[in-house]
Amino acid sequence: MTKILRTTVDEASLDRLLGLESSKIGFYSDVKQKIQELEAANLGLRAKSSELQAVFDSIGDGVAIYGSNGCIQHRNHICPRMFPMETLVGRPCSKLFHPDQERSEQCPVERALKGESVQVSFTSTVSGMEPRYFDATVTPIEDHSGKNRALMFLRDVTDRRTQELQLLQAEKMSGIGVLAAGVAHEINNPLTSVAGYAEALLRRFRDDAGLAQDPRLDVFQKYLDVIMRETYRCKGIIDSLLSFSRKSDGSVGSVDLNAVLQEVLELVRHKSRYEHIEILEFLQHDLPPVLGDGAGLRQVLMNLLLNAHQAIQGAGIVEISTFCEENMGVIRIKDSGCGIPPEQLAQIWNPFFTTKTVGQGLGLGLAITYNIIQRQGGEIQVESQKNEGATFTVRLPLCQI
Repeated sequence: MTKILRTTVDEASLDRLLGLESSKIGFYSDVKQKIQELEAANLGLRAKSSELQAVFDSIGDGVAIYGSNGCIQHRNHICPRMFPMETLVGRPCSKLFHPDQERSEQCPVERALKGESVQVSFTSTVSGMEPRYFDATVTPIEDHSGKNRALMFLRDVTDRRTQELQLLQAEKMSGIGVLAAGVAHEINNPLTSVAGYAEALLRRFRDDAGLAQDPRLDVFQKYLDVIMRETYRCKGIIDSLLSFSRKSDGSVGSVDLNAVLQEVLELVRHKSRYEHIEILEFLQHDLPPVLGDGAGLRQVLMNLLLNAHQAIQGAGIVEISTFCEENMGVIRIKDSGCGIPPEQLAQIWNPFFTTKTVGQGLGLGLAITYNIIQRQGGEIQVESQKNEGATFTVRLPLCQI
């Protein structure tokens, strides 16, 4: 009986032990399952984090996140290219948007932290460098604590803004050109009167011997000759200016290349004298006419001559020659200026590309020149080395009419 009872007790203990082991196994199994779930969740979070970071870094604009305290928490790899120090993690927004004062009501980040979406444009100027232009878009993002952070997109728009400014300048110069043509017309009429009256007075001296012998008037004929000569010179300059400003109708016909060149030279000779630049002319006098647009060719020659003058610092020489070559009329303009580096030769025909300093050119002259020559069935070439000057050669088909 006792033996049977002990056996029963042992079985009960065994059952309890088995129950405990079973519960432990179940507990460990649950823990293991939770760990696996957490690991899977962590893997998913890491994958999502990698995806978001990849998206963050693939954006072509600078992207930065400012915390609720106005300091940078994250930035992508574009920000250091634009503002390496101002966008360091931990730097306040004042370093970028208002470095001269700690706080500003107009700061886009501070406004975004108050819940406002802001778009601003600003200029960054570094000593010794050209100013750069930026557009910034800053929007609020609410975090889990209910506070706002600020998401900033930063774009460098220097090229676009520079082109806009250059187009505005080109439009202004076009308006000045129209105004100058009108003024030239108005000046031309009184100059005609001055020249006419001077000629009339000279005829009086030739017709009346008494006037010519009067000692009080002995220098009058000399003065009148100077007045007539200089008046007709002014009229020649104005006529060349009016010819240059005349709008092209796009028609192509017979053009005397030497005559067009002389008209343009009349406008730039004063610049040559003032800047001590000598112009040497080697023109073929029996040059056949070329097939082209006279107004367009005036603009081409003006652009090339002004470029030659601007390339020369101080005294220098510009050589101009015209000749025939294989049924083509050729004009060659060579200067003793600074030249063009070989790596830039292929780019000089592109709009807005310029090797000149700010204020000397818009980067449109050679692009327009190239288009005009191509449109007239000609070709233009350049040869240059740095510090050895440049030679521009224009070839146009001879007129067969």
